[in-house]
Amino acid sequence: MRDEIQRSCRVCGAPVAVTGRGRPPLYCSRSCQARAYRRRRSAAGPVAAPAAGGTDDRSAKRRRVAEAVWRIAAEHGLEAATMRRIAGTAGMSLRMVQYQYASKHDLLLDALRRLHAENERHARRRIPAGTTDPRSLLTAVLHEFLPLDDQRAFSLRVLNAYYARSLTDSALAAVFLPDQHPLEDLVASLLEAARDAGHAAPGMDPAHEADLLVAGATGLGTDVLHGRRRLADARAVLEYHLTRLLG
Repeated sequence: MRDEIQRSCRVCGAPVAVTGRGRPPLYCSRSCQARAYRRRRSAAGPVAAPAAGGTDDRSAKRRRVAEAVWRIAAEHGLEAATMRRIAGTAGMSLRMVQYQYASKHDLLLDALRRLHAENERHARRRIPAGTTDPRSLLTAVLHEFLPLDDQRAFSLRVLNAYYARSLTDSALAAVFLPDQHPLEDLVASLLEAARDAGHAAPGMDPAHEADLLVAGATGLGTDVLHGRRRLADARAVLEYHLTRLLG
């Protein structure tokens, strides 16, 4: 007969016999085992759905979270955007933020998509309605890459913070730098319109010039943020190239 060792049930304290065969039991009965399971679930505090609120309420909360990510990224860099810090900046509980997003990565992706949509909305508002002149449109598009006001300066700081992260994050890079090139395509189409109207330099290649203009405007905007160039000088460089291309 095997020797038995007495130990206490973790729930009620009743003696539990340990025979040495298999894993030693922790509870005196299935009832105590079930009670222990319920306690662990309660202590873990699974994320529960918030109080009643529809799609609009959830969208508003996600907007607050995205804005918190933007502020942290602009002031401290994206690495400083921990879940706890994001929640505090958004004025929300950590559990509420976790309810809104399955992971921090999903949160960062959503914040970036929302920033792109926000920038597009502001850009459309800044272009005067009814403008059809290619040069005026080109100037307006390229100026979106320069910190001409607080909104654009803030956005550029956030995007620069995301850029560093996108170099090692393929999912983030797919949102930050998609395979398509919508801005370059837009600039190329405006250059083509100017060429077709007879207002372009002979032999101009719209696609190549568009690549150079977008890359150049992006770099100029970053230089202004870093204080390496004055804003007026950056604008003068863009005007020089537009004059070279369109006369």
